[in-house]
Amino acid sequence: MDHTIDDIPADTLAFNPHVAALPPYNAGMNIAVARSISGRADIARLASNENPDGCSPAVLAALSSPALEPWRYADPACTALRAALGRKLDVAPDTIVVGNGSEEMIAAVSRAMLVPGSRVATVVPSFGLHEIEPLAQGAEVVKVPMTADLAFDLDALERSIAAGPRIVFLSSPWNPVGPALDRSSLERLLAAVRPGTLFVLDEAYFEFADATCPDGLEILRESGVAFVVLRTFSKAYGLAGLRVGYAVCCNAELARVITAAKTPFNVNAAAQAAAIAALGDEAWMLASVERLRGERQRVAMTLQDLGFTVAPSQTNFLFFDCGGDSASLTAVLLRQGIIVKAWREKGYERYLRVTIGTAAENDHFMSALGQVTRR
Repeated sequence: MDHTIDDIPADTLAFNPHVAALPPYNAGMNIAVARSISGRADIARLASNENPDGCSPAVLAALSSPALEPWRYADPACTALRAALGRKLDVAPDTIVVGNGSEEMIAAVSRAMLVPGSRVATVVPSFGLHEIEPLAQGAEVVKVPMTADLAFDLDALERSIAAGPRIVFLSSPWNPVGPALDRSSLERLLAAVRPGTLFVLDEAYFEFADATCPDGLEILRESGVAFVVLRTFSKAYGLAGLRVGYAVCCNAELARVITAAKTPFNVNAAAQAAAIAALGDEAWMLASVERLRGERQRVAMTLQDLGFTVAPSQTNFLFFDCGGDSASLTAVLLRQGIIVKAWREKGYERYLRVTIGTAAENDHFMSALGQVTRR
């Protein structure tokens, strides 16, 4: 008698209980699905914090260069890219680990540092993988809620850090909320770090922050604590589809162990070439960031005029209290061809995150939202 896959009882397999219990990651909607639901071809993709300006022409030239050989394995050590990053950041290349997006670096740090029963501190609302990856290693995750005025709760964070977790995952600028820690606040939290704690500062949105915001890497290098700083090419540099992120570690030994926790050949040849080209055209990135900052201010002012409570943002997105179930509002906007992200973490179901898009996309979003609020 022939059997199908469906005939195999699930209880015959012994899953890793830590992985089997993981919450799903709240990813953005596929554009084909959005077109199918809305019946529109003109979709405003405002959920995944991509750069609507695309990427530098230098990146496209690198990707079309005959020097790129897709049939060859990429350099597993990302030697040229780490050297370029080392020059840019004034750090030793052997303290840098490059990954398939900074998400892989979060997973590698978790694998390198955590064992079942370890404790991790982070914030809520959070970037989902700051919770998911530690949970996959059997760790306990302690989450500090944001304040009523949509800011970091520094008192609660200080207490949580002083309790001595194995890792602190903290994003500044803060995904999904938007604000960034100022120098004195970051230094206050670093003063609470105890020996044995690794402080992981996720600066995925670093390039979008105003000039008044501190360089976290600079402060951490002077702090004397064990640290990792995470950054990415996905946002400001416009390489989200190629997946290149990196970790700057406090020393080469930590970088070695994190490297051992990731897969070999993890960053493909096209991604490495694109990232090097992007670093060589900082002017393009800076011009794009300046435009997006202006649009961020314009959209925030419109949201406030419509009566919404908006978190201050140093990123390329805005996080706001929509006054009701954000999933319902997201569905209404989707029918008008606008993809935004309803927040799903418990206690924050009223909040919605919207990426800053092109001027036309932002106008589309604001017009549609204005029509909803006037009903």
